[in-house]
Amino acid sequence: MLALILAATSLLAVPQKLQVLNGTVAKARYQGREAVKLTIAKGKEDSDEDMMAIVPGTDFQDGTLEVDVSGAPRAGAEPSAKGFIGLAFRVKDGENFELLYIRPVNGRLQNQAMRNHSTQYVSAPDFGWRKLREENPWVYESYTDLEPGKWTHLKIVVAGEKAQLYVNGAKQPTLIVNDLKRGKSRGAVALWSHCTTDAYFANLKVTPAGSGPG
Repeated sequence: MLALILAATSLLAVPQKLQVLNGTVAKARYQGREAVKLTIAKGKEDSDEDMMAIVPGTDFQDGTLEVDVSGAPRAGAEPSAKGFIGLAFRVKDGENFELLYIRPVNGRLQNQAMRNHSTQYVSAPDFGWRKLREENPWVYESYTDLEPGKWTHLKIVVAGEKAQLYVNGAKQPTLIVNDLKRGKSRGAVALWSHCTTDAYFANLKVTPAGSGPG
């Protein structure tokens, strides 16, 4: 188990080992940290594509995921861009996965309804944000204080069909999902962002359940 934790952390230092979908990755230094930058592939800048960088060797079911992220709308993005960025888990072939992400632009808007859309859970491919919002208003998203372009620490605790999202070291979860739509599945961990986002990631840590001191 310890080897898995170390591998997941160190692989961000070797971006070319990540399996990237719809984008490219490169080393970057951002706001004083060594990071990985995820960028949309050329020719897809005007699309509505997600970007994903799957971390090899992360066969994850239950446990804790932690990562520092910074998301902000890239230059030229539409006003609807919110700096979408997060972490996918239990990923199968890039098409089936659970995802918790943030919308940093929404965090300090003066429109309370939009502030309430600061964090989001989705489950691909069948449960996108729009479907979940329309069928279960306010259940799969919530407010948290965010600033675009600033480092934000995300911690996701996963157990069975439940996931909890903690933001910036908070003692209480910002968002609780009690019914992960893919059930008790397993799969890889992946960096995730949207094509409209300048996306940076650092300090990824994967801790499977039961890997702590005996």
